[in-house]
Order: sequence, then structure tokens, then C-alpha cells
Amino acid sequence: MRYIHAMIRTLDLQATIRFFGLLGFQQTRTIENEDARYTLVFMAPPGDDPEVEITFNWDQHETYGSGRAFGHLAYEVDNIYTLCQSLIEAGVTISRPPRDGKMAFIRTPDGLSLELVQKGQLQPAEPWISMENIGSW
Repeated sequence: MRYIHAMIRTLDLQATIRFFGLLGFQQTRTIENEDARYTLVFMAPPGDDPEVEITFNWDQHETYGSGRAFGHLAYEVDNIYTLCQSLIEAGVTISRPPRDGKMAFIRTPDGLSLELVQKGQLQPAEPWISMENIGSW
């Protein structure tokens, strides 16, 4: 048995694809089902799996509630400070900044959480240390 993917739902497929593109993910495949009226887009970091399956139900117009009990996806990154800075510049919400050099939480366009975990550990650094009032987890 091996872990193959996590699925998230989105109301804005293109915004979610752009979001994962900012993280360096690439589309690995797309499935469209006209009869069932949905599109599945699979994305992953280059040469990596598991994938993220992004599900877009064509007729869904209301926000998805938290009743599905989805927690978060987690990804290891090479430099959490550099990545978080580029995400802020692109308008991504940082729910918990990488104050400690170990981890951060960000939000997809639909408000789902992604945990970024630093490979190894970086020393706490400014301006991240001072960001106590930006988001919380």
C-alpha cells in the first residue's frame, strides 16, 4: 500500500492551479467528465508524488463547509523564508508565518491549510520573528 494523493475541492479552478504553481507544482494530468460535470486536475512538485487532486464540480456555487473534516496538506521545502516571502508578494495568505524557521501555514484560494515544513532547520530571523500578530495556528 502506498499513499497516492490527497483531494481538495475548489470553487475557482484556475486560481487554485495558479496557487499550486506558485509552490512549484506542475500539472501531471487532467480528467474531465461531462456526464458527471466535474474536472479533476492532478498536480505535484516536479519528480515527486503523491499528487494533489483538485476537484472542480461545475455546478457547485456555494462554499464548501468544514463538515468534511479536512485538516491540511504538508510539504517539505528547501527555504521556508524565501518561499513565504515570494508567496506574500504574490498575495497568498500566510496564516502562521515561519517565525521559528521550522514551519508555516498558508491558505489556498478556498481557505484550505497547507503546512510548509523546513528541510532541516533555519535560525529564527527577521522580519519573521516580529510577525507575532500575523495569523495564528
